[in-house]
Amino acid sequence: MTEVMLKEIEQQTRAALTELLQSARLSPGDILVVGCSSSEVAGKKIGTASSREVAQAILCGIGPELKKREIYLAAQCCEHLNRVLIIEQSTIKEYGLEQVNVVPAPGAGGSFASAAYEEFERPVAVESVAAHAGMDIGSTLIGMHLRPVAVPVRVAVDKIGMAKLVCARTRPKFVGGTRAVYNDSIL
Repeated sequence: MTEVMLKEIEQQTRAALTELLQSARLSPGDILVVGCSSSEVAGKKIGTASSREVAQAILCGIGPELKKREIYLAAQCCEHLNRVLIIEQSTIKEYGLEQVNVVPAPGAGGSFASAAYEEFERPVAVESVAAHAGMDIGSTLIGMHLRPVAVPVRVAVDKIGMAKLVCARTRPKFVGGTRAVYNDSIL
């Protein structure tokens, strides 16, 4: 993959993230889950052509903006690690999560989760989170890590590299009956 292609992947990721963040209205301390197949981004079948460079480009497109907004990143591992998530240790304390023992690698966990593990200050693995929004890059199936009511977010960027991109935000559940009144500002 050329430097120009990697820069384009970083820019596509940043643009999609910016749109998602506008729609999701995340607050400091919220969680964004990202699943990423670097193989799919490179135009190959998921799990067949893991790329450290592609993963790093995507992380560069996401990390600085999340850090600036104080939003936690949960980097989803691949199915070989049961889609465990790599997060900062501070997220465990804030959300009362339980740490599990695994270190992702490109062949078992995926390049994106491995890049996040190396980039984070104090990386840890957890089995699940209830994220407030998410980006699924290359059909990695992040839905299990979103809060119960997920809403699709259509962004102008529908692919990162060659991988399909699906974004989602979550909202509180509607409860009550026909006489219930709802707060439109949190939809």
